[in-house]
Amino acid sequence: MRAVALNHIDVWGWRGMAFAKRDLPISVGAEGVGEVVALGEGVTGFTTGHLAVPYGGLTCGTCKECLRGRDNLCENIKGIRGFHVDGFARGLINIPARLCVPVPAGVTAEDAACAGITFSTVQHMLFDNAQLEPGETVLVHAAGSGIGTVAVRMAKAIGCTVIGTVGDEFKAAKARAEGVDHVVNYNTDRFESVARRVTGKRGVDVVFEHVGAATWAGSLLSMKMGGRLVTCGSTSGVSAETNLMMIFQRQLRIQGSFGATLRNIAQGLEKMAQGVRPVLDTVLPMERFEEGLARLEARNVYGKIVIKL
Repeated sequence: MRAVALNHIDVWGWRGMAFAKRDLPISVGAEGVGEVVALGEGVTGFTTGHLAVPYGGLTCGTCKECLRGRDNLCENIKGIRGFHVDGFARGLINIPARLCVPVPAGVTAEDAACAGITFSTVQHMLFDNAQLEPGETVLVHAAGSGIGTVAVRMAKAIGCTVIGTVGDEFKAAKARAEGVDHVVNYNTDRFESVARRVTGKRGVDVVFEHVGAATWAGSLLSMKMGGRLVTCGSTSGVSAETNLMMIFQRQLRIQGSFGATLRNIAQGLEKMAQGVRPVLDTVLPMERFEEGLARLEARNVYGKIVIKL
């Protein structure tokens, strides 16, 4: 293994949310990249000395969903690495070839470390689920987060107009520099009002939601007739009131999204090779892993924190 990227799932593990299900110690790291040092008999598509991204879910590979290429819906999954079972922050690991994706030439280890969860999650959310199209308007919540920064870059890469929410003026300045068309500090302004105003009261085509209760009502108010909301998180709370009349009268589409497929990892890596790179806040040595988690928990980060091994 060469590097791991930190995610909120690492913070949840740090808090002990899943570790009661198994004995400690556990190897951390749910997302990473390694260098191929040996191949099993009959393995093709990989070359020793080259980088590869391992899939974080221990899927069966034989159920109906796995065979359909919908790995994140595996009916017999045995856990998520770094959360339920040993993760990627280690020297060597033996991974089935079916759960690895080769890294294209020109993509660095630090960038590729962000493919297994961050890039693949955004790819799955925006394009598999929300079916984002060029020229549409998308509201990206927590635009300074790991997945938020990637959502901004992927959307801008296809010519979309992006409205991004952030929590302070430092992140607002960063978001503007990243090309976010309309930046909203959600502590001082109502993002739903901005979304309606900049779209001429029409509303946005897509909402990229992963905050949860704190933004849920405003997200629905920000959408156009027939708009699409895709959500993969609830960091501000798991329960929120929903105006059902608004859902059916405005014909809104709400799609849950969890994880991603191996195909999404490959698509994310290809986008990296084409120039859509992750926003790297900091690259730290393994000895400062806990420092990285503390910064992530405190939301004192813009983009991704990567740990080099």
